[in-house]
Amino acid sequence: MELQTISQVSKRFNISTRTLRYYEQIGLLSSNIKEDYAYRTYDEITLRRLQQIIVLRKLRIPLKQISDILINEDAVMALEVFRNNLSEIEHEISALSTIRSILSTLIKQINNSTTAQIKLNLLGDEVILKIIDTLSVTKINFREEKSMEDLNHADEMLSKLKNVRIVYLPPATVAASHYIGSEPENHAGAALDKFIRENELTQKKPDLRVYGFNNPNPSNTKAEYGYEFWVTIPEDMEVPPHLEKKHFGGGLYAAHCIKMGDFHEWMPFYDWVKSSPEYEIDAREPLGMEGCIEEHINAYSYYRKSKEDAKFVQLDLLIPIKVKE
Repeated sequence: MELQTISQVSKRFNISTRTLRYYEQIGLLSSNIKEDYAYRTYDEITLRRLQQIIVLRKLRIPLKQISDILINEDAVMALEVFRNNLSEIEHEISALSTIRSILSTLIKQINNSTTAQIKLNLLGDEVILKIIDTLSVTKINFREEKSMEDLNHADEMLSKLKNVRIVYLPPATVAASHYIGSEPENHAGAALDKFIRENELTQKKPDLRVYGFNNPNPSNTKAEYGYEFWVTIPEDMEVPPHLEKKHFGGGLYAAHCIKMGDFHEWMPFYDWVKSSPEYEIDAREPLGMEGCIEEHINAYSYYRKSKEDAKFVQLDLLIPIKVKE
């Protein structure tokens, strides 16, 4: 079997290139990069491993447990993980079955009422209350799970979106690093990293902030896409020719914090903003993403560390908004 590029694997298994790179980052997958070839490639053994990961994710097995399963060649670890997850699912099924019965009973009581105006009284039936008493919120485990067809349904994410904040980003002068091609985040990020470290930007601007966004977005017709990084800089600072000095207008944004790799939360977050009774999307630069950007949290600490130790572990997803009139 011929080696397959990251774009080919992405299309074949319906999995984003960012997710593939994240799996590599946490040690679940490995790829090959030839000296005379710019693309990541995957051999047959790695693709079979990826298929196993996809199957386990569809069975709602967390990534940490998937790693434990794949590290152990025998089935003992897998058996333990499967038993634990089956127990959790059985608890969830039992709780949901009980809730279904209670809801059916409540519906019948309301439908059978002869009163013209019905007042809901959830505390009036002691039998139902005793049954509900046996339930707990933890019995129904709304864990964040990534499937390959749809990494998560928006309604399963609503409870996680309670941490949405409304923030104001100040206008700023930025140095922009842009790359279109294979693995644009890595190329654009490497150029920005070099600029920040060589110019000791953490000392010149200790309040520096780092933003990123697709430019242009991936499409079904083109395998390659682009990514652009911005770092805030002093207004009078010059930038080298391979970077571009720009002005960021700032403004009002909805913000949602994620762990690095959880990019599937973009869609439910976007839906949350669209359904907000108070705010609406206010498209602005960069217009390719309607002004949506990602901020790398705690950039100062990241760039104070060595390249080997530096890792971004959190991102703020940012959607430009305005108050509804």
